[in-house]
Amino acid sequence: MNERPIDDRRTVKVSKYLSRHLRHQPERIGLAPDPAGWVEIDALIAAAAAHGFPFTREELDHVVAANDKQRFAIEGGRIRASQGHSIEVDLGLPPVTPPPYLYHGTVARNLDAIRAQGLRPMNRHDVHLSADRETATRVGARRGRPVVLAVDAGAMHRDGHVFRVSANGVWLTQAVPPRYLRFPGPR
Repeated sequence: MNERPIDDRRTVKVSKYLSRHLRHQPERIGLAPDPAGWVEIDALIAAAAAHGFPFTREELDHVVAANDKQRFAIEGGRIRASQGHSIEVDLGLPPVTPPPYLYHGTVARNLDAIRAQGLRPMNRHDVHLSADRETATRVGARRGRPVVLAVDAGAMHRDGHVFRVSANGVWLTQAVPPRYLRFPGPR
């Protein structure tokens, strides 16, 4: 394969390809992750090339290292997504005590549903929360003008809700009932 320069556009393309096939649709390219979501790197590279999206190990390593959200982990010749799967995986993350408050970035059009139903995982296994408002603001901004909700994680934990934290610092919980949410501004 010809060596390509690793520019920002290529990095984003490879990252999106990895997210799609490690988090959501590994079967589309013939991958079968183990129960913890790991796949052999050589198998991933071969499968991607066989399905019309060749990339090098150098590009893969660059994408993993350069990703500001640390979406992927490499260990012992294998790779997996750190969180955000819609396929069944057990990331092996132990329950941990959360900080008193965590944050969730969204957009105004979702607020009525969130007020009624709380935060639900939608097509993922868990609700994703951030440890700080700045990160939650960036997450919400991907879909429009961000709105940041505070989650009373301390009260949730005291009430028996389980929290885990991924390798890249994303806080995970099954759902956040409305009573634990603090909405900005007037209702």
